[in-house]
Amino acid sequence: ILPRPQNGGVSLFPSSKRLVLSFPLSPATLGGCSKKRIHLNMAARRFSVTCNGFTFDVDYDAGDGFQVFKFQLFSLTSIPPDQQKIIGEDDGSVISDDSDLLSSSGKLKLVSIDDEKHDEESSARGESGDDTSSFLKSDEEFARMLQAEEEALMLQHVVATEQSEQFEERLRPYVDKVLLYEDPVRQEAAQKTVPVDELEEKALVSLAKEGRFKPTKAELDHAFLLQLLFWFKQSFRWVNAPPCDLCGNTTVNQGMGAPLPSETKYGGTRVELYRCDSCSTTTRFPRYNDPLKLLETRRGRCGEWANCFTLYCRSFGYESRLILDFTDHVWTECYSRALGRWMHLDPCEAVYDKPLLYEKGWGKKLNYVIAFSNDGVRDVTKRYTRKWLEVLSRRNITTEPVVSAAVTKLTNECRRNFTSLALSVLQDRDNNESEELDRDLLSQDEDYSSVSLPGRQSGDKEWRLSRSETAPDSNDSLSTSSCPTRTCIDKHVTRVHNAIARLLSQCVENSVPRYRVSEISNIFRKMLVDARNSPHKARRVVVNPFIMLLFPYFDELLRALSLKFEIGGYGRVEVCLAGEPVFTSLSLPVVLDALEDLINSLNKIDSLDGDSLSFPLIKSNRIHSGMVVASGEELPFGIATSAFDGLRASKWEEPNGSKGGWILYRLKDGMACELAAYEITSANDAPERDPMDWVVEGSIDGGSNWHILDKRASQVFEDRFQCRSFEVQRKGLSCNVFRFRFLAVKDIQSTSRLQLCSINLYTRGQLSPELSDFEVID
Repeated sequence: ILPRPQNGGVSLFPSSKRLVLSFPLSPATLGGCSKKRIHLNMAARRFSVTCNGFTFDVDYDAGDGFQVFKFQLFSLTSIPPDQQKIIGEDDGSVISDDSDLLSSSGKLKLVSIDDEKHDEESSARGESGDDTSSFLKSDEEFARMLQAEEEALMLQHVVATEQSEQFEERLRPYVDKVLLYEDPVRQEAAQKTVPVDELEEKALVSLAKEGRFKPTKAELDHAFLLQLLFWFKQSFRWVNAPPCDLCGNTTVNQGMGAPLPSETKYGGTRVELYRCDSCSTTTRFPRYNDPLKLLETRRGRCGEWANCFTLYCRSFGYESRLILDFTDHVWTECYSRALGRWMHLDPCEAVYDKPLLYEKGWGKKLNYVIAFSNDGVRDVTKRYTRKWLEVLSRRNITTEPVVSAAVTKLTNECRRNFTSLALSVLQDRDNNESEELDRDLLSQDEDYSSVSLPGRQSGDKEWRLSRSETAPDSNDSLSTSSCPTRTCIDKHVTRVHNAIARLLSQCVENSVPRYRVSEISNIFRKMLVDARNSPHKARRVVVNPFIMLLFPYFDELLRALSLKFEIGGYGRVEVCLAGEPVFTSLSLPVVLDALEDLINSLNKIDSLDGDSLSFPLIKSNRIHSGMVVASGEELPFGIATSAFDGLRASKWEEPNGSKGGWILYRLKDGMACELAAYEITSANDAPERDPMDWVVEGSIDGGSNWHILDKRASQVFEDRFQCRSFEVQRKGLSCNVFRFRFLAVKDIQSTSRLQLCSINLYTRGQLSPELSDFEVID
């Protein structure tokens, strides 16, 4: 023990690089001992470890386990545990667990698996490759973490009140609950309530928008799971206080009531009672635990939400877990083969893969987060924190060995009848997850910097405030200020605009009256609505034979949708797929919105003639397939590329853009064109977020220098989804990058946000062949 700071510290012997920790302990902690320093030497063996030309003496306590030994090596060498390769110097064997370590000689060699060759060459030359000052600094930082962790663990022994049996009994009911998800009857009942075709189509479209038109099964499964999450959020109902059973008015809580046999049958042993404000009728709210009943009621709080959603996940074959947070919340985890790891999903919030949501967004003081599945129980607390030492100080219900023993016992019970092969696979996954959780604790997660995590959204505001689960800055969405550059998958939007322009040109050539063009456009749109509502994999709809007379006008539009006319039996006319279903699914919503805009525009003009065939009625030469980046975006539904996808159902949202935000569009492969006009369409809601003042700029050198192309001030969007057109007066400047700088929104006093539905850019003259071509998906 060396001299140390008053409140504990670290000493490092320079000659041997041997780490010694000293820390203060109170007399109560030591059972009356008044000494301020204690030397804990419980090592079973001492090893001499060579790394990068240095030799370290490391004490190993068999009771701590192999992972602790690897962390000791990390503190001395700065090689993270997951990158360590430990070799016995005598026989060259790889040390992989405690048994290997205890059977080896006292001499070991440590190399990094990521740079093994470099380390061996450095060792041969006697070079360390590290700066000494930074080496000592990282040692001290990690040593302080180990010291604080040791103090917290010792404190557990003093304040812990539960023993193994008690802690185990806390967990066991959840093991029984997750086994219900394996029941075929419950799984079949769950599957019947899901619009599978609709969710599969949405999953395929979401992947297509990322350029993945032929996804792997793992990618498609991942995308379907997310669509299942979003659908569940819309189909399940949160209950603050249930409406009156008699008159439907608001109710007030009156305490608890005795459960009825019909309620206990489905695990409703807790029943809340509510009195109606209007008619004084008492309404019962049983807290059902059987997910089969929840498929029927489709309501509850986080317990019911997570319980039912986890059943849905298991019903569609996902390896799933029910996650219990001891600070009163429940959610789900699923194993994503696309990501190669477990993924967090919160059905109450419709948030996925944001495990730090609770600690950073909600401000939760976590202690125990336990995962339950049909193959075991896991302590996954480390996934949900980057403040492990703080969490560890609050884990005082029992000791860590008791937690580990209870989890291990329950897991062994769950796996009792598993085959040896299945056990081997699960053990490998368990080991990988343990390494991942330890690695995450040492990482600097982006969610603590660029991504803003929201406070709790489920439940009424008063209840959330009482639980202190609202974000301090009133943030209500996932947003990021480090928006990545994204590719616009929008060739189909340009092709739709070109097809409609062709339709109008043919109508003018054949002297079709304006009102007649409006009528036939409406007929064609209704036919496409029927096609949209048919199963996406075998889209087919019977139409009036009269439609065939209009075929010359709509031929190009049908091809833009990858649809075609067919003559069936008895002269029946059908519209069906002409190519990959995903392409039709991607294009149909765009066409329906475009035709509605066309019909509205036709109704506002007196006649359709040659003078009408110009912008904004004719929207040819639309620019597409560029790269987009913005000053910020909302995840996952308000991303930057939503401004260019041609859909009313989506929008770009800049959470901090009310007083200034920008979006940049870079042309494909460095090509350049002259901007002739552009359109901006207002979003679906919140008029106060509409852009009001903006500047459009172009760059001829990739964004190094900017030239003003257009400026607008005090612009007003009077309606939702209002498309406003603007012609660019500056001519003769071909640019390869365009930028919209939005200076202010309609009401900067009431919102911090900027939003818009869409932006369309149009070039002067014909597009270059690279931009005008359209790749048809076979």
